[in-house]
Amino acid sequence: MLELLEARSQTLATCESLTAGGVAARLADIPGASAVLQGGLVTYSADLKVLLAGVDRDLITRYGVVSAECAQAMAAGARKACRTDWAVSLTGVAGPGPADGRAAGDVYIAVAGPTSASSAVQLYHWPNLTRGQVRENSVRAALRLLLSVLSTG
Repeated sequence: MLELLEARSQTLATCESLTAGGVAARLADIPGASAVLQGGLVTYSADLKVLLAGVDRDLITRYGVVSAECAQAMAAGARKACRTDWAVSLTGVAGPGPADGRAAGDVYIAVAGPTSASSAVQLYHWPNLTRGQVRENSVRAALRLLLSVLSTG
């Protein structure tokens, strides 16, 4: 994935809630990541989603922080804030209990690219997993979704 972005001279940012920087950390483990990975936002709270990622507070009020709309806004906001071609975002409930009206294990992951055609959002359900398992599954799913969108866009 990083090689693909580097070949295209494109850059990447992350905006993470429940994974708290896990995707950015996983990418940074790869030698040469600095050619592509510009940085990431950890927006665990709704206030930081607004302040750092530029998510509209009315959108959060209407749809909640665990929603497709919020995930899409987080990805778009990270692209803008970090001045990158691509961004991936994650928002969800790691558990152990429900939050924001959503069950533990519900996670939205979004990718925002240079065009609307190169964007995607996906809902994942991982019930009955531990908090750590939900977070790890989320990191892996984000990387898979990003690679899928990059490969088709």
